[in-house]
Amino acid sequence: MSHIVRRRAQEQPDELALVDRDRALTWREFADQLNRAVNAFSVIDLGEARRLAVFAENSIEAALAHLAGQLAGISTVPVSMHFTADEVAYVLRDSGAPLVCVGPETAERGVEAAQLAEVPLVVGWRSAGVAGVASFEALLAAASPAPFANDRPPRAHLHYTSGTTGFPKGTESPPTMFQGGATVEEFVERVAKGPQVDPDGAVLLVSPMYHTSALSTIRYALAGMTVVILGRFDAESVLRAVERYHVTVTTLVPTHFQRLLALPEETRARYDLSSLRQIAHTGAACPVPVKRAMIEWVGPILFDAYGSTESGVTNAITSEEWLAHPGSIGKTVPPFELVIVDDDGTPLGAYEEGRLFFRDTTGRGITYHNRPDATAAAHLEAGVFTLGEIGYVDDDGYVYLTDRASDMIVSGGVNIYPAEAERVLLDHPGVADVACIGVPDDDMGEQLKALVIPTDPSNPPPPPELIAFCRDRIAHYKAPRSVDFVVDIGRNAMGKVNKRVLRAPFWPTGRTIGGVEQNPSTEEAR
Repeated sequence: MSHIVRRRAQEQPDELALVDRDRALTWREFADQLNRAVNAFSVIDLGEARRLAVFAENSIEAALAHLAGQLAGISTVPVSMHFTADEVAYVLRDSGAPLVCVGPETAERGVEAAQLAEVPLVVGWRSAGVAGVASFEALLAAASPAPFANDRPPRAHLHYTSGTTGFPKGTESPPTMFQGGATVEEFVERVAKGPQVDPDGAVLLVSPMYHTSALSTIRYALAGMTVVILGRFDAESVLRAVERYHVTVTTLVPTHFQRLLALPEETRARYDLSSLRQIAHTGAACPVPVKRAMIEWVGPILFDAYGSTESGVTNAITSEEWLAHPGSIGKTVPPFELVIVDDDGTPLGAYEEGRLFFRDTTGRGITYHNRPDATAAAHLEAGVFTLGEIGYVDDDGYVYLTDRASDMIVSGGVNIYPAEAERVLLDHPGVADVACIGVPDDDMGEQLKALVIPTDPSNPPPPPELIAFCRDRIAHYKAPRSVDFVVDIGRNAMGKVNKRVLRAPFWPTGRTIGGVEQNPSTEEAR
């Protein structure tokens, strides 16, 4: 096992290692459970790709499945707990995972998905009575508690993002997000050297474990830090956990900030947050007033890490830097270099707004599993890729986002590709054509709106019916929150729709992604 976990188990056996809403594991118990889980997974035939999927809500068991998978040289596939059985089945087929781990909330959908994808094995925790689910607890009880071999190579996670063509795309964790190493032993050593690792501290996991930031968070346990796992977000529960467990590090998204700031002042003042050393934030651009209010409340401990599942962090900015450059996502960080071009691919200079690309100096770029077309479409040239944003850079090298070139929206820190909802809505007999766009949302940053051309304009289907039609077929968060009926969505002769034109009436002049209020023009920013 991790020598750090072993040492903790020997020297501080009764102190907390993992905590969730239902139970806790001491370091002694964690070491035992981790050994058993690694040994159990190691003897299961997972094929040449050695993959297993984890389709569950946040829990100690879900963390164990991911950690044990990594230490057993397995590529775990985190699956959104919101996915329908059909969506999960697609991921299982595309990833080739012959095993899916489920929690009590996802067990029935997991079994249905496994049957659709012809996956032979479903293992679940606290899922007694669900037919077709083998007991995770029994699997661990039957496994050896002996230390496992740590000379096997670790394998990166295979994540699934929403799809621009209506289906999720798989992408492996990039080297900047997955510490790698030649062996599991070296992988753990790299985790332990992380910049925020504090053996005397605790890390709070708030986001679902299908997010890259959450998977990075649970690895802190391998470095000897207590990991506190929350379920679905509740603002006061975050404050309560920080005080109770003396949390030093956590990662939040701007929607979390807004909900924390919405708490009554007396509620916020009730909790001692002095243990916090860093709050990383990611997932979406943060509105300037919101970030400023957070810094005034907790101090200059916010650290913005901009990037994507595919690339890892491309830009970063500290609180001190941000106060001097409000609204910026920071400077581009190695191994990436910023490239801004116009629509013809001509390089642009400071304060000139254009498409943001990043040159990966390692030559890797970004890749999509089984999707050479999507991989090629993301690149300007080999190793130079885009995340679909439009923006500019100032004279000091700080980058600002002003729009999005891709159709993707970010709602509550979660990427949503409108094509998925459009694909479903076009199957409704009352829909002749549809375009889905992102519109402002005070809480979530953006929400999805469907612009629908009805088959019968004199008798359009009720909007709640269309929203429910979507929710029955894809995860609820991917469905539109509102529907407007229109006579035209502006398809050109090639069948393409200009989403920027469709979005414009819904956004204030000079708007930026995530509600960040930048200067109305790059000329005025000089």
